[in-house]
Amino acid sequence: MRPALMIAVAAVLTVSAASAQEVTVRVGNAPSIASGALLIAIERGYFREVGIKIVIAPPRHGRERNRAAGAESVSGHRGWHRGRLLHALERNLPVTIAMSRVSTPLGHNMMLRADLKGEIKEIKQLKGRVIATNGPGSVSTYEIGKMLETAGLTMADVDVKVIPFAQYAIAFRNRAIDAALAIHPFTSQLRDLELAVPFADSDALIEPRPITISVNMINTDWASRNPAVARNFYLAALRGARDYCQAYHGSAVRKEMIDLLVKSGTERRPEMLHQYTWPARDRMAAWRWPAWLDMQAWYVRNKFVGTSAPAARVLDLSHIEAAAERLPPFVVENADSKLPGCR
Repeated sequence: MRPALMIAVAAVLTVSAASAQEVTVRVGNAPSIASGALLIAIERGYFREVGIKIVIAPPRHGRERNRAAGAESVSGHRGWHRGRLLHALERNLPVTIAMSRVSTPLGHNMMLRADLKGEIKEIKQLKGRVIATNGPGSVSTYEIGKMLETAGLTMADVDVKVIPFAQYAIAFRNRAIDAALAIHPFTSQLRDLELAVPFADSDALIEPRPITISVNMINTDWASRNPAVARNFYLAALRGARDYCQAYHGSAVRKEMIDLLVKSGTERRPEMLHQYTWPARDRMAAWRWPAWLDMQAWYVRNKFVGTSAPAARVLDLSHIEAAAERLPPFVVENADSKLPGCR
């Protein structure tokens, strides 16, 4: 399974007329638990109801993803809320954020190797230690940097290693790393395997909050040419996001969504999806602007990108706001759920 910043869903979409009534929308989806919102919207026919046929394209990476975003119709990617999104904006590609995907509470944690828990008790003691992140410009790296700053440290004070989330367990077992910024469900898995212990809670330490770490992007050129299709796409997408929130809180749709995530190959271990908490999101796909400004400033300060992007260039919530007006109020079906987020 691939993670939820860490910048988000997503989608690179192209449109072609399949018939007078139906439009084909090509979606480049980066597999993660949060992509269950897209899968359920397809499975339940939400896109079909508004005359859209979804074709999921293989995920793209790095420069290839940036080129695709500029050439195709709608784009969004889990993790684009980080350096790559800013690089795309710096290059003046026709993309902007249209919908949030993963938001506070993140459930991320700096996990400390289990045998070090008696030796390292404060963040400042991580100086000189090896810390894993899933990508050099990822949200995980931003979170590590922000946590270190609470103890007067910087990224230069630690040895950062880039390791995929799924390989953290091996790295901890081999003592190749001392700590790692982990996300759901790896935080719980590493703890349960007794390989690492929770050491520093991202939700408690990083300011400003709340934080949006994963987003859906839209190609602005395509949206201007296809305004009705764009509005209908996000109406269906928001319905899927609401189903995701219901599943997050343990409602009846959770099993259906788990089955779709397993069938799609997003996560081949259904027990992980049944047992552990999922990434949270905002039920209205709301945007967290103060946190975004801080994130941009951090990436510039640490030389991941050259400059910040102006507000008008970053965000267009008109499609999701129009969708919200067409839907009834959201109410959590499982009244017994105590989970924060997705409310």
